[in-house]
Amino acid sequence: MIPYGRQWIDEADIQAVVDTLRSDWLTQGPAVGKFEAAFVELCHVPHAIAMNSATSALHIACLAIGAGPGDVVWTVPNTFVASANCARLCGADVDFVDIDPRTYNISTPALEQKLRAAKAAGRLPKAVIPVHFSGRAPDQEAIWSLAKDYGFRVIEDASHSVGATHGGEPVGSCRWSDIAIFSFHPVKIVTTAEGGLATTRDPALAERMARLRTHGITKDEALLANKNEGGWYYEQIELGLNYRLTDLQAALGLSQLRRLEEFLRRRRELVARYDRLLADVPVQRPLTDLIDESAWHLYVIRIDPSQAGKTRRQVYDAMRAAGIGVQVHYIPVHLQPYYRALGFKPGHCPKAERYSEEALSLPLYPALTDGEQEQVVASLKKCLS
Repeated sequence: MIPYGRQWIDEADIQAVVDTLRSDWLTQGPAVGKFEAAFVELCHVPHAIAMNSATSALHIACLAIGAGPGDVVWTVPNTFVASANCARLCGADVDFVDIDPRTYNISTPALEQKLRAAKAAGRLPKAVIPVHFSGRAPDQEAIWSLAKDYGFRVIEDASHSVGATHGGEPVGSCRWSDIAIFSFHPVKIVTTAEGGLATTRDPALAERMARLRTHGITKDEALLANKNEGGWYYEQIELGLNYRLTDLQAALGLSQLRRLEEFLRRRRELVARYDRLLADVPVQRPLTDLIDESAWHLYVIRIDPSQAGKTRRQVYDAMRAAGIGVQVHYIPVHLQPYYRALGFKPGHCPKAERYSEEALSLPLYPALTDGEQEQVVASLKKCLS
């Protein structure tokens, strides 16, 4: 089976973990700080807070901005459920904004229209979570401008976008957002096995996210109710969680970052090859003619039965039977049973729903060989013949 995505671990990665196992620190040691410092440098941002998953980072980000009961947070349906669940975990309501059918990111015209209606109804969002689908940034400048006009916070779900750029800035710079979130799951651009990270320019948000990932505990004397109790003393000043990244994971992540440019270069080579190899195949290829540099976490084609002569299900089943691990990204979040029970129905985001009926992710990862990629394309052509 050729999977749709997988990690690429080399001997240096393994040695980095082994060295940490032999060190004095397995968790809460120096590797996490070094990993955070690497993202401060990569993203040109003053603060980076590592956590044990991007889901945790999204949850902490919502807590840090004060999202809770009585608030509503908006995101897109074309994402993994964590982009919406993070707000629900804070007790906030969730709503969804439809996507741009070209980029599969949040539609800024749809967002603006929804904001006008929400203002008239007195129900503006506490925050909007735009998702960087496949590693491509949405129109962050426009979203940030709307945030200033309508008074909401912006949390970028940039889980797919480590190493991507937008508007001449590295994704994660928070030039047009309050917080940005990255994922280090094995199929992402770099991996820590499981892990996530938040970046921000706001020192107060950074301090609160760091405290919330560690049970809400502080040793900062300025925040303590009881002073001069001794070096051992700490206080829990709010309800937090244990969302810390281990030194083992951080060591792996630091080692992986050595090859970030290699990973990105190979992904972009494979995307260019897919575009050439699929030029005469009756599928819709993803948009590639943009100024921004996508991290290319995914390569998604669309199967329109009226053009391809087959349904997406038929192609999916045939490709899987041929040993090609295609996947679907994503089932619209608002159509999951949990969200349907909250009142969401088909038709709420028609562009995302239509996209989801046709989308198929082809294998894309740096260790994919040219020969394997040609096998993927040959199998696709056979399925459609």
